[in-house]
Amino acid sequence: MQKGYKMQEIIKAVQDIAIKISEVLKYGDLGYATSSNATGDTQLKLDILSDEIIENRLKELKCVSSIISEEKESPLLIDKDGEYIIAYDPLDGSSLVDVNFAVGSIFGIYKGALDAKNLVAAIYTVYGPRVELVVCQDDVRLFRLDRAGEFKFIKTLELKEKGKLNATGGTQKGWSDSHRSMIKSLFDDGYRLRYSGAMVSDLHQVLLKGGGLFSYPATPDAPNGKLRLAFEVLPFAYIYEKAGGATTNGVNSSLLDIKIEQTHQTTPCYFGSKFEIDRVRNG
Repeated sequence: MQKGYKMQEIIKAVQDIAIKISEVLKYGDLGYATSSNATGDTQLKLDILSDEIIENRLKELKCVSSIISEEKESPLLIDKDGEYIIAYDPLDGSSLVDVNFAVGSIFGIYKGALDAKNLVAAIYTVYGPRVELVVCQDDVRLFRLDRAGEFKFIKTLELKEKGKLNATGGTQKGWSDSHRSMIKSLFDDGYRLRYSGAMVSDLHQVLLKGGGLFSYPATPDAPNGKLRLAFEVLPFAYIYEKAGGATTNGVNSSLLDIKIEQTHQTTPCYFGSKFEIDRVRNG
C-alpha cells in the first residue's frame, strides 16, 4: 500500500466522520454527561458521541497505529503495524452548540511518533451553515460538502503578510500588562474583533479572511495556557505555517518547536500573519 493511498484513506475517513457528526449536531442531545475528560472539563453528550464516531471509523484503518483524543485519558492502540498516530479534538467548541455557533473537529496526523517534527498532515472540519473541510499536507486546501454528500474542492488558502482581524481569548482580567497593551495597539490600528470562543471557527475565519491574529495567552488560572498541544495547537500551527503565516507561544519562533512531553499538555499560543506574530514576539 503506497503512502499516498494511506493518506487518502485517512482523509476519506475524516470526510465520513464529518458527515456523521454534522448530522448528530442537528438532532443530538445537547445535555451534559456525568463524566469529565482527562483535563477535568465536564463532557457534553455530544463530545462523547463525536469521540465514538471518530474512534469507530479510525479503527477501520490498518495504517493507523493509535489514536489520541482530548476525551480519552491515554492513547488507544489500533494496529501495532500501523505507521500513523492521529491526535484529535472530536468536537472543539462543543459548549457553544446550544447557542447554534459554528464548531468543529481537529485532526493531527503524526508519522511514527507523537512529535511536532513528525506531523505530516493536519485536517479540520467546520460545522456551520455549511460543512467545510480543510486539508493540509504541502498546501492548505478548502473543501465544502455539496448536496450529493461529496466534499468538493473550493480553493487553496494562503495568508497575507498582514491581516485585519483580532481574535483573542483568555479571561481579560488575567491578561498580563504586555498582552493587554499589545491587543489594545491592534485595536488602535483598526483591527476588528472576531472571537466566538470556538478555536476552529475563529482560526478558520482568520485563515479565510487572509490574516490577522488569534491568541490565547498564559493567565494566572492557566499559566501554561488552556489549549491542548497535540490535539489543537500543533495541527493548526502546521496549517498556518503551510499557508504562509507564523506561530509562537509568545517567546519562541514557532509552536512546532515545542516538544510534546505529556498527552494532554497545554501551551499559550498565537497564530496569524507574519506581521502580527512579529509584533507579538517583539512586544
